[in-house]
Amino acid sequence: MFIPIGDAPNPRGTPVVTWLLIAANVAVFLLVNLPLGARRPDYGDPAFREYVNVMARQVESRAELRQLVAHATEYDLFAFEHGFRPNAPRALSLLTCMFLHGGFLHLAGNLLFLWIYGDNVERRLGAVPYLFAYLATGVVATLAHALVFSSSEMPLVGASGAISGVLGFYFVFFPRNTVRMLAFLPPFLMQVFVLPARWVLGAFVVLDNLLPFLISGESGVAHGAHLGGFVAGALAAWVLERRGETGGRTIEVEPSPSSLEGVRASLQAGRIGEAARRYFALPSAVTRGAIAPGEAVAIAGWLRRSGHPEAALTLLRRVVRDFGSGPELGEAHALAGAILLEDLQEPPAAYQYLLSALELGVSSQTEAQVRQHLRRIDEMQKRRLGRLHSPPDWS
Repeated sequence: MFIPIGDAPNPRGTPVVTWLLIAANVAVFLLVNLPLGARRPDYGDPAFREYVNVMARQVESRAELRQLVAHATEYDLFAFEHGFRPNAPRALSLLTCMFLHGGFLHLAGNLLFLWIYGDNVERRLGAVPYLFAYLATGVVATLAHALVFSSSEMPLVGASGAISGVLGFYFVFFPRNTVRMLAFLPPFLMQVFVLPARWVLGAFVVLDNLLPFLISGESGVAHGAHLGGFVAGALAAWVLERRGETGGRTIEVEPSPSSLEGVRASLQAGRIGEAARRYFALPSAVTRGAIAPGEAVAIAGWLRRSGHPEAALTLLRRVVRDFGSGPELGEAHALAGAILLEDLQEPPAAYQYLLSALELGVSSQTEAQVRQHLRRIDEMQKRRLGRLHSPPDWS
């Protein structure tokens, strides 16, 4: 058995919404699952008869049906009523189903993934957008399940669709993060090792969900909901990344029309501030590939020193997008990482750029600064077991 137990980098902090979501799910389990799960249903209740009729169409033998009825609880009826049934959809159940679980292990598995991956995504999005993203991808996940199994009478319950959405955001936002995995085979094996986050999440998508979905279709695990939530989260993250490349008009621009020739003329004359203003006066589509990485670093440095780190980061992201490799692109990554770490306080996002800077190659002075930034991120790490990760030696 392989269990994720932590990720890196994951700086210290209080992910308020993630903890509130965990608390809400635990509260529902303690206040609803446990008390109702200990009570027998009213066998004369019409809801119970409907439940039995549905179960009769799902099981293969009368003996199995008798066993289900004998072990039925009031919580089974509650979940049947408030879970999302594709053949009898209700708008409210799109939300209520996310906070109901089939048992303790179902709850614990979901919340473990939310605890590991949610805080970095919350830090990147912000508390309110993160809550919206969680609920929205949960709804999309449920609708994806309903689209595939539109005639299903079985209720869908669990937070895994919404959490899969969080995993999709994580996959796009943090491609260079790592995940600590526990290999657990008691009493013979208990070993912790580190894997790239994208390997772990890729295995979750392909091995744990896509292949079982293609082989078995509808089963006790809502693979379709997991896939729908993950794709929704990844697409939303990709769109936000693209907006980060095209936005950033946070400096005063010239009221008169600008041109690329004007930008280049200002650069050649050494008027960096004027070049920056002319650049951001242009539509983002016009600027694609317009200035070289070295020129972008010069402009971004001026913007940063002038109190416009967001605009500087936007410019650097555009250059990274437009030039896959080439001279001074490593310097652009290094400056983007420094801005994210020191000005915008986003260490996990900074980590992605800093490692790319070492891969692409930078000057010896910049390399020393990048390694210092990576050590600082490492020192911020919470939940340390020895040294969770160390900056790789790219030399």
